[in-house]
Amino acid sequence: MNKSAELVWLNCLSFIKDNIKPQAYKTWFEPIKPVKLSGEALTVQVPSKFFYEWLEEHYIKLLRVALIRELGEHAKLIYDVRMENTYSSNSPQTVKIPSANRNPLKPQKVTVPLESKRELKNPFVIPGLQKVKIESQLNPNYNFENFVEGDSNRLARSASMAVANKPGGTSFNPLLIYGGVGLGKTHLAHAIGVDIKDKYPDKTVLYISSEKFTQQFIDSVKSNTRNDFIHFYQMIDVLIIDDVQFLSGKAGTQDVFFHIFNHLHQNGKQVILTSDKAPVDMQDIEQRLLSRFKWGLSAELQSPDYETRISILQRKLFRDGVEMPEDIIEYIAKNVKSNVRELEGVIISMIAQASFNRKEFTLELARQIVDKFVKNTKKEVSIDYIQKVVSKYFDMDVATLQSKTRKRHVVQARQLAMYFAKRMTKSSLASIGNQIGQRDHATVLHACKTVDNLTETDKQFRKYVDDLTKKLTF
Repeated sequence: MNKSAELVWLNCLSFIKDNIKPQAYKTWFEPIKPVKLSGEALTVQVPSKFFYEWLEEHYIKLLRVALIRELGEHAKLIYDVRMENTYSSNSPQTVKIPSANRNPLKPQKVTVPLESKRELKNPFVIPGLQKVKIESQLNPNYNFENFVEGDSNRLARSASMAVANKPGGTSFNPLLIYGGVGLGKTHLAHAIGVDIKDKYPDKTVLYISSEKFTQQFIDSVKSNTRNDFIHFYQMIDVLIIDDVQFLSGKAGTQDVFFHIFNHLHQNGKQVILTSDKAPVDMQDIEQRLLSRFKWGLSAELQSPDYETRISILQRKLFRDGVEMPEDIIEYIAKNVKSNVRELEGVIISMIAQASFNRKEFTLELARQIVDKFVKNTKKEVSIDYIQKVVSKYFDMDVATLQSKTRKRHVVQARQLAMYFAKRMTKSSLASIGNQIGQRDHATVLHACKTVDNLTETDKQFRKYVDDLTKKLTF
């Protein structure tokens, strides 16, 4: 072993040891061995892929500082990962993976017009200076390079890349990306922001979930800084709002977002939205907002087809430095169809089983994991689906369920539909009531309490709840 590699690593360890807890040092740094030093690149051996991922996720900043102290500003770290789960050989193999070593995206600065008596409130950071630092909230690991293109997502990916190339300068403004869970909406939204920051470092990009946006608005009303809140968001060049469907039923937040959206759009700024449903299916969103969502492009992400699923699996395995027989990859692709998150989850479980239990990749292991995964993954249900299942169970049509009739069996069916909608969807009480017969949120709350009470006191009613739970979850 090159002695200088050992010396460099010993010096790094000495610095790291002073900056983390002893248990963390013992667990994550003692097992690492220096392998070689080539110029400004230090190669170290780590025991497993999980080890490497943990270091990259939790200690990359500390490692970077330690290496720069020893090797200078252009220091590089390369991991020699022991792969004991490769099927092709009984002896452990190693794969070299360079550290992502990507600096976090730099804080963005915007000039704020300040009145002499008070400062503009930034919902993210309370500023003390005229230059307000705005963290983009972007995850640089979500980029276009690791988003696999297929027929199911080609339009959305192409539109996203067009927006990233010319933010605010295309007809795709706003760009609304919609589709089911785990299909890559958030990934694409981040990828646009990351690409814009790379190409246009001076542009102010901000990613935020609609829940966080709503909470910030509520806080601004409480603290009497609503105008500051609006002015802050009107300064953003590229605004990315994730899960915009959660603005449903929140009239005040929708109103303030309407004003922000208008200002950004009129000034040539880019707005990117994601949603789990198309604008036409969004409930309890003001018509004037929905019409603006339709101004640009609504691009749907669909479940990946077989060829795309194969590509996703191969890309994931390649990135992780793992080899897997073709027949196992094909088996997983044929049996896990719903979304990308599930596909990657199966691969992670396979690698974990093979690593921890010293098992080889086999079709039988793949079968076991796929069976558990597909069975244990909760089905995403909609309020429409719940109404159909409940109506069928009580032998009535959906129109009867939603009607104004006070017949006991219809009322109970309606209350059960409201109960399951609250339990199994993320919709607000107002949205549930609106979709189940134009009721208000108080009716939904009453229905849920009634179902809870009857479940405890009425054996027949408890059977209704059990039967419907099985029908809705299996």
